[in-house]
Amino acid sequence: MATAVTLAEVIAALGGDLHGEANTRIERIGTLLGADALTLCFLANPRYQAQLTSTAAACVIVAPALADAAAARGAAIVTPDPYLYFARLTQWWARRVRSRAAPRIHPSAVIDASARLDADVDVGALAVIEADVRVGAGAIIGAHCVIERGAVIGAGTRLAAHVTLGFDCSLGERCIVHAGVVIGADGFGFAPHAGRWEKIEQLGAVRIGNDVEIGANTCIDRGALDDTVLADGVKLDNLIQIAHNVRIGEHSAIAGCTAIAGSTTIGAHCTIAGAANIVGHLTIADHVHVSAATLISRSIHKPGLYSGVFPFDDNASWEKNAATLRNLYSLRQRVLALEKKNSS
Repeated sequence: MATAVTLAEVIAALGGDLHGEANTRIERIGTLLGADALTLCFLANPRYQAQLTSTAAACVIVAPALADAAAARGAAIVTPDPYLYFARLTQWWARRVRSRAAPRIHPSAVIDASARLDADVDVGALAVIEADVRVGAGAIIGAHCVIERGAVIGAGTRLAAHVTLGFDCSLGERCIVHAGVVIGADGFGFAPHAGRWEKIEQLGAVRIGNDVEIGANTCIDRGALDDTVLADGVKLDNLIQIAHNVRIGEHSAIAGCTAIAGSTTIGAHCTIAGAANIVGHLTIADHVHVSAATLISRSIHKPGLYSGVFPFDDNASWEKNAATLRNLYSLRQRVLALEKKNSS
């Protein structure tokens, strides 16, 4: 499939103020360092401004403050938010180069007669769709997916290969679920008795809103009694564990290898960096941002940036304590020397 476009086509689709020749040919989107004369790039971080003069890119997307510098070296698209423009450019580009084949039900798929599939649903090879499932119009069910009894998938939602959606769980519209995701496995619930563990049946489900994206091999457990809930617009990276009865607010984003223990509530517009751990039964306010590898061991009721494991604190206090800790050995030696001097 031909991918070449002109800058005029880009501007027509996405807007922006073009400085340069509208018929300039573009064949790829790339980085400033790796660009050639057919590449469209973007510059959002001022730290990389030095690369602007040396890049061979056909055109660079920049903010107004860099418009003159960008235009001096060649074509430029000027826009208030280059990173947002780049994101929308990738979406537009993907629609062109990844055009969807006509939807079909693969002959090897197993679909219960009571399942209801709306128009233009695509079902891949060896997928299993159990009784009373509902799948919205234009949804894609990848190869080897298992959609268990009574589950609901909204219109336009895409499941990659090997996704499992547990019984009675639901996904909203326009969600993207990457390979290997498990939604609706049992939560980790056991009652100790006489040196053994008695299983607590997990009777809730998982409810996921619209426009949610879930990274590969992430697991979202069903609730023990009430449901586990992900609100609209939540974004999850790969290899995340969401335990039973967790609730995540609208448009929060969580990076890879994070683990969130049961019955924790996370507010809206939060960000949690990679490998963070959040213990159970906590409440985290809206607009909280957690640094990588931070251990959250108590509730957070105030927006802000939080970091650390000894224990975590607001970021400014944590940085001061970390600097002190780094000098702890030398301080110890000075104290020992003073004690020795005073005792002699």
